[in-house]
Amino acid sequence: MDAIIIVLIILVVLVFVALIKTIQVIPQASAAIVERFGRYTRTLNAGLNIVVPFIDTIRNRVDLREQVVPFPPQPVITQDNLVVNIDTVIYYQVTDARAATYEVASYIQAIEQLTVTTLRNIIGGMDLERTLTSREEINAALRGVLDEATGKWGIRVNRVELKAIEPPTSIQDSMEKQMRADRDKRAAILQAEGVRQSEILRAEGEKQSSILRAEGDAKAAALRAEGEAQAIRTVFESIHAGDPDQKLLSYQYLQMLPKIAEGDANKLWIVPSEIGDALKGLGGAIGNFGPMAGGNGGGPAATGKEAAPRREQPTID
Repeated sequence: MDAIIIVLIILVVLVFVALIKTIQVIPQASAAIVERFGRYTRTLNAGLNIVVPFIDTIRNRVDLREQVVPFPPQPVITQDNLVVNIDTVIYYQVTDARAATYEVASYIQAIEQLTVTTLRNIIGGMDLERTLTSREEINAALRGVLDEATGKWGIRVNRVELKAIEPPTSIQDSMEKQMRADRDKRAAILQAEGVRQSEILRAEGEKQSSILRAEGDAKAAALRAEGEAQAIRTVFESIHAGDPDQKLLSYQYLQMLPKIAEGDANKLWIVPSEIGDALKGLGGAIGNFGPMAGGNGGGPAATGKEAAPRREQPTID
């Protein structure tokens, strides 16, 4: 009885194991290679799959998503015999799980070695300067060679990137000095350009200021001249409106003589001959008031004789 129970337990376990081996669940973006007695039978796609237990076996599970593989720095000799270290990154995707399993033993290692060989061939035909400035060209050439070679392996190379290109230390020092000199040169040029623009703007500002100042002075002079002319017209009109006689004009001229004499520079006086008539009229007016003031009959009014006219000569001091 115990033996029967043990046999039943063993059978249940075997059935359970057979069921587990029969039902294969493949995740999304994955594939599985099935072999029967060591020979390729089929490829299992994502989802629930049924296989024959103890006859069919899962040889390999392949990830169909895009993979990113960085490769360590590789020393490469340029055309001008300089050794540079280049880091590369490969973006690839398995498109045929069967070919990736049976066409190449290790496609990762194969891609790495092919990348190194292709890099040496491409960089060997370039000098250092072109290598540093032609990353896109190198990437395109690498991708073309790798895609063509890995196509039969069931792998598609989507992109190849050069992560870093490191020249020798001595070359790096020289490049840093050159870049520093270029930066200093650009800084000096920019500073000189800034000074030039500043001087131009300052000159333009001074020019505009001079123009505006000159225009202001001209307008002020015009306004001042206009005011003086208006004042002269007003005085002239007032004089003519008042109709002054010769005596009043002579008196006003005598009042202006002290103002004319003010200042050290007034050493020369020019008296117009017309002023003689005015002074004569003023003298006559004073003579007329003489008898009334002092009772002196010795003047021209007392004798009844008219004084001989005397012409005033210009006096020069």
